[in-house]
Amino acid sequence: MAFPGTYNFSYYRGDTAEFVIRPKTSNGSAYDLTNYSATFTIANRRGSTGTQYVGTATVNATTDIITCTITPAVGRTLAAGTYVYDVQITDTTPTPDVILTVLTGSITVTDDITGAV
Repeated sequence: MAFPGTYNFSYYRGDTAEFVIRPKTSNGSAYDLTNYSATFTIANRRGSTGTQYVGTATVNATTDIITCTITPAVGRTLAAGTYVYDVQITDTTPTPDVILTVLTGSITVTDDITGAV
């Protein structure tokens, strides 16, 4: 595994934005996501003092795909500017828990004009 990967993208404020993650093992096969849950956290800066916003992250353990979504409700709370994000997966089955950051990057938010949110 070579986690985390990096993906920087642009987002139009107030729209729905969705992307999928297909984690792979070091030999290129799908990373088994059985027993894993995921979190998609957006913040105005890295570290514990940043303001955090929660996107939606769902794990499909059958296809080993993580789907991340910024909903319009969350998107409207983001002002124009640049944010950072992490997508983490967690397996609480073993002791201690297994927590991996699979993707990180930046989101450049552009103000909406149609909905004037």
